[in-house]
Amino acid sequence: MTALPPGKAWTRNIEPIAHIDLQDRPAFKMALHKSGDRWYFYCAHLWVSGWSIVEVTDPANPRFVRFIEGPANTWTLQIQIADGLMITSMEKIPDGWGGESGAPFGEGFYIWSLEDPEDPKRLGHYRTGGAGTHRNFYDGGRYVHTTALPEGYDGHIYQIVDIADPANPVEVSRWWRKGQWIAGGEEGVEFGTMLHGGAYVKGDRAYLPYSAGGFVILDISDKSKPAMVSELPFSPPFQSFIAVHSAVPLNGRPLVVVNSEAISERCDEPLGYAGIVDVKNEAKPRLISLFPLPHPPKGMEVKNFCERPGRFGPHNQHQSQNQQVLWQDENLVFLTYFNAGLRVFDISDERAPKEVGYFIAPDPQVRRGPLPITGLAAQSEDVVVDARGNIFVSDKNHGVYVLRYRPSKQ
Repeated sequence: MTALPPGKAWTRNIEPIAHIDLQDRPAFKMALHKSGDRWYFYCAHLWVSGWSIVEVTDPANPRFVRFIEGPANTWTLQIQIADGLMITSMEKIPDGWGGESGAPFGEGFYIWSLEDPEDPKRLGHYRTGGAGTHRNFYDGGRYVHTTALPEGYDGHIYQIVDIADPANPVEVSRWWRKGQWIAGGEEGVEFGTMLHGGAYVKGDRAYLPYSAGGFVILDISDKSKPAMVSELPFSPPFQSFIAVHSAVPLNGRPLVVVNSEAISERCDEPLGYAGIVDVKNEAKPRLISLFPLPHPPKGMEVKNFCERPGRFGPHNQHQSQNQQVLWQDENLVFLTYFNAGLRVFDISDERAPKEVGYFIAPDPQVRRGPLPITGLAAQSEDVVVDARGNIFVSDKNHGVYVLRYRPSKQ
């Protein structure tokens, strides 16, 4: 087994089995791919422009393959893999996140072939004509569902892009909340009204976590004309900037797991949440339950996670996206909570979600980026779970943990 970083980890029903240091480049979003009998882990980096490849056929002994450098002065945060293609986002870096103001940057997304999983070949480049794409959704086929910031808009919007010819990707349509199209004479929107966490597509519906704009369901049966089905506001009472970060529908039940994203460090903002929306009547979606708030384990010597440095609150869920290489059990939700680590929730009873496991990594000992500003604490960012049950969790300032959920018999 690869050596784990020094320091104390806090865990319940989760066993760490490896750590991938990624040559000191912290990961952000992650994806998995299987080629023959070999498993590969791919990640987009946070403080460095580019992507890394690691063979994880034996997850306890990962083999670093290579780093692919991305465009300078560019956020390359997000990565999606399906049908042997890899989609990697590129975006202008916001102020305060390590970019060089006024310098050139890459934008849009690249399309790669994974015919050789250790040496991806770039097939095409989609450009938004603005600041690029943040989080995109791709589950195979000809369409990429982007979170994009083209020129002339106030905040990110939803775009559908046809990649049937990867060398010449073409926008099919776009959808935005009223007020965003300032170049078209609209007045702008309230702070935080933007698509952020990325669409999730299920059949002819796109589920949009539209931040302060709420949870939105679109009919995309005609991809050239996305149409509103319904919306469910979340702010107020919850925090407004990214009031809905993720909206992940289940396949077997008419439910969508939603969550906000914690933004301000030490909880200097209104309450965040994770919960379940019932969409049986999709014209009238309704919030039916909230996940319990994580509490510090005994011995951590803080009353609550707000006393810890960095952010506390939900961020990213594991998203199965109908990929055979990914975990498909819809009774468990794997959700990162920044300084509260990875949390695992049992939602077999959708009216009473319960926490059944957690893993809080040791605090990093070396700072790799400018955040968090209130102290160098673990900040679990993203989670993806492979079909074998291996859990991969990224951190803002150190590598990726490989974990296994080991539920107690109680």
